Amino acid sequence: MKYVDGFVIPIPRKNLGAYRRLAKESGKIWHEYGALEFRECVGDDLNSKGVVSFLRIARAKKGETVMFSWIVYKSKSHRDKVNAKIMKDPRIAKMMATKNAPFNSKKMVYGGFRVLVDA
Repeated sequence: MKYVDGFVIPIPRKNLGAYRRLAKESGKIWHEYGALEFRECVGDDLNSKGVVSFLRIARAKKGETVMFSWIVYKSKSHRDKVNAKIMKDPRIAKMMATKNAPFNSKKMVYGGFRVLVDA
């Protein structure tokens, strides 16, 4: 069964262009190592009544929106193999080392998920 890494990241709206460039390059690298899907979605309709909003979960501040992102793998073991290669890739290290990152990685929400339904 497929396996998914999921992310929720608050990001200043003014940094969306820089984030898009970083995500496009990251997606190419993840695909290169075998990821099946790489999706980066920017919050558009985040003020639904009666539910906990992504803005609240992500502790987004004024001027920020939320990225909802996921990467799909063949299995959890496939994810572990891909991510081991990703963490050794100098291109990823360079992207993460920048002091001008478009988001605060310490505010990122992350988890690995087994697929329950694939319809």
